[in-house]
Amino acid sequence: MKLQPDRIEGVNAVSGLIPGAISINGVVHRRSIVVPWQGEVVEWNVERFEDLTAEHFGAIAALSPELVIFGSGDRIRFPSPALLRPLIDQRIGIETMDTAAACRTYNVLVSEGRRAVVGLLLGG
Repeated sequence: MKLQPDRIEGVNAVSGLIPGAISINGVVHRRSIVVPWQGEVVEWNVERFEDLTAEHFGAIAALSPELVIFGSGDRIRFPSPALLRPLIDQRIGIETMDTAAACRTYNVLVSEGRRAVVGLLLGG
């Protein structure tokens, strides 16, 4: 499903989502990723929700976003507060939703000029 034009000027945008792949600025990614509002899209070294650690969220906190959207895969699953501690300690807001909803929400936020980061799990 195509979500946006291939580019939103000046920011990273999710341009498409199909089972097993996410397109950012027209570039297809087949693994879980972290997408900052600007800068490099990086592979998120986690494939399953059950494998998440506080370090995964610490890597996102290090980007100093205004807020974080977490796409938990095909269905919504909430990480424990212990996993979110790096974000909580820095007073960074986080919202959890399924990956498709996270992609749409992230695009709206960055199109409004927000310093958002989205962590996207591709697995079910």
